[in-house]
Parts: sequence; structure tokens; C-alpha cells
Amino acid sequence: MKKSSDLPVQSQPEDKPIHSGHRDRVKNLFLKEGLDSFSSHSVLELLLYYAIPMRDTNPTAHELIRRFGSLSGVFDAPFEELQQVKGIGKSAATLLKLIPEVCRRYQEDLDRDKQVIYDYDEAGKKLVKKFIGRQNEVVVLMLLDSKARMLYCDVVSEGSALATNIYIKKVVRLAVQYNAVYAILSHNHPSGNCLPSKQDVDTTRWVYEALQTVEVMLIDHIIVGGNDYLSFAKSKIMPELFNPEQDMEQE
Repeated sequence: MKKSSDLPVQSQPEDKPIHSGHRDRVKNLFLKEGLDSFSSHSVLELLLYYAIPMRDTNPTAHELIRRFGSLSGVFDAPFEELQQVKGIGKSAATLLKLIPEVCRRYQEDLDRDKQVIYDYDEAGKKLVKKFIGRQNEVVVLMLLDSKARMLYCDVVSEGSALATNIYIKKVVRLAVQYNAVYAILSHNHPSGNCLPSKQDVDTTRWVYEALQTVEVMLIDHIIVGGNDYLSFAKSKIMPELFNPEQDMEQE
């Protein structure tokens, strides 16, 4: 009879991670209920599974929220600052920066068949979406035909919205190229303050006058700050240029 010491030693299973099965439970909860019941750090924890495959992402998610204040603050944080958080490498930082860009493209795709701009509020709401996830000043031009159908809506300059010499020729060229009747200029204030500066007013006048040379009417300048926006026409800023009573529907 063999002694217990002579019995073959059975191989022991490798230690499982502390959170073994946790990821599957979180994923299944999302598939069942969506994100509505998730806290902000839980959203990040789930998202980071796809960039950090073998480590508990919960502490990293908590640290991201602590450092940047909110879920949107994390997504809007500079790439380099994200990498300063323990556990966040290049892949994870890239994934986090990808989210607002994907959101913007998703929203633009949903709106792709809604081409008629009926009023200034609709123009403002549509233009706000063009600035989702953008941290720098960006200039967007919207061009419309005589029936207020959108011909073009895209970025014409990125950097300083005040450097009109950079994009004013492009604005005119695009207006001619698309045979536009109306134009709406828009740019964002990353600070979130929608109030126009003196340079914003001067820029508006220069663009208005430049478009007049090709018989295109600039009917509004919309400043975007986060989810808010200010319409020059509706706010009766520069009434000598913009008359909200004489809108697109007159044609």
C-alpha cells in the first residue's frame, strides 16, 4: 500500500483572477438593460475591457472620473493627459478619444436624409452636432439652395475661428461650387460661452461682404458652446445684416 507521500501530486488549477466572470456579468447586463442603469465609472469599466484585456479596469475607471470630473470630461480630456492615468496606455487613450468622434459620425449618419432646413433653430440644432467632441475652434459652413435644401455642411477651417484669411476664400469657392443661395456660418467657443466677441462680429461682416460678391446671402452666424448655441439672426445681433423675418421660406 502506497503512502500518501508516494501518491502522485495532482496539478492544481491556476489561480483565477479575482474578478473572474465579472466581465461576462457586466457585458450581459449591458446587453440586457443597456447603459441606463450603469454609473459613469461602470461605463468606463466596460469600455476599457476592449483595450485592457487582462486587468481589473474598475480602479482605472474610478481614477479617470476622479481626475477629469465626469464621463464627458474623460472623453474630452487631452490624449496626453489620459495617458498619465495609471493603467491607461496608448490603446486605451485612443479608444477613449474615439468615442465622441464616433458619436458625432453616428448622429450625422442618422440625419443624412433630413436635408431641408426649415428655420434657424433647426439649423442651430444641426450645427451643434458638428462640434461634438471637438476641443479646438472649428469653422463650419452650411450652404442651402433657394428652397432651403442643404447642399453642404462641413468644416472649412480648424484652429482659430478668428483667422478669417485662412478660410474666407474657401467659403466663397464652396458657395460658388455648390451654386448656393444661402449660407450659414458657424464656429465653436471651446470655453462654452456663446457670447460673440468683437472679432466674431468683424469676421461675420467680412464673410457677409465676401459672399455678396458671388450673390450668396449669409443669413446667420451661429456660435456653439457645448450643447448650447447663439444665433446672430434670432438674437438680433447685427440687424443691419440679418433680418430673421426675411428667412429661407420666402423664396
